[in-house]
Amino acid sequence: MTTQALDKPAAGKRSSVRAGGRRARSPLHGGPLAHAVLIAATLLAVLPFYWTLVAASRSNAELSAATPALTPGPNLFHHMGEALRQAEIGKALLNSLLVSGTVTAGVVLSSTLAGFAFAKLRFRGRGALLALTVGTMMIPPQLGVIPLFMVIARLDLQNKLPSVILPSLVSAFGVFFMRQYLVQALPDELVEAGRTDGASLLRIFRSIVLPVARPGMAVLGMLTFMATWNDFFWPIVALSSQNPTVQVALKSLGQGYVPDQSVVMAGTLIGTLPVLLVFALLGRQIVGGIMQGAVKG
Repeated sequence: MTTQALDKPAAGKRSSVRAGGRRARSPLHGGPLAHAVLIAATLLAVLPFYWTLVAASRSNAELSAATPALTPGPNLFHHMGEALRQAEIGKALLNSLLVSGTVTAGVVLSSTLAGFAFAKLRFRGRGALLALTVGTMMIPPQLGVIPLFMVIARLDLQNKLPSVILPSLVSAFGVFFMRQYLVQALPDELVEAGRTDGASLLRIFRSIVLPVARPGMAVLGMLTFMATWNDFFWPIVALSSQNPTVQVALKSLGQGYVPDQSVVMAGTLIGTLPVLLVFALLGRQIVGGIMQGAVKG
């Protein structure tokens, strides 16, 4: 009886621990306030795209009315066709895709290589070089337009896509981003194990660093693609309307004494759809990679 009496509290403790463990592993549920905030944030994010769709399908008179229309109209495809006729949107889409894809690949590769070097390799002047790289982010890009254009002109690259691609292949933000990511995500023990096995730095980078860095590379790739696709300042300087990117082509839409805002919005919608398509195809993989990296960390 004494043994049974002693065993009962222990069993009770074990059952409470198991119950507590189940409670600790139960998923979190947001309350009404959290749902309301998320719904409001979603509506605010979708509202600009919805208004672009409405404006692209209505006429100037309907948009300028005292009570503008708030629902899509029947003229969307007509205005899209007019936008394609007024500007070389098709060629601009191909140019933007080529420029954004090349710049994204270059930035992700160079930033991962440099980030790995700054994060895990020991060499003289590492701190000074990192500070110099981060310091270039403080310089406004407008200050370098004239010297950069002089270099492009000397290389005879005006109105050519390399004039937009070459200056953007390396990103100080990308180097800093990947350096910070690899400092946290890549254990020193993995690198030392590769060195102990006699692997070269290239083999360590290919077999150890790249699998760990994949979530960060995906995020950096998406940010770089978006920034390059939406860039207007340097392409309008380096390119002309005969060989434009999307943003340069949109500048020539709706011109006249009274600009046709419907055609401008239709062209903007055409230029936005490829970005939405890329995110729809890759968004799940990017979020999954981020969550996988967070679980590993």
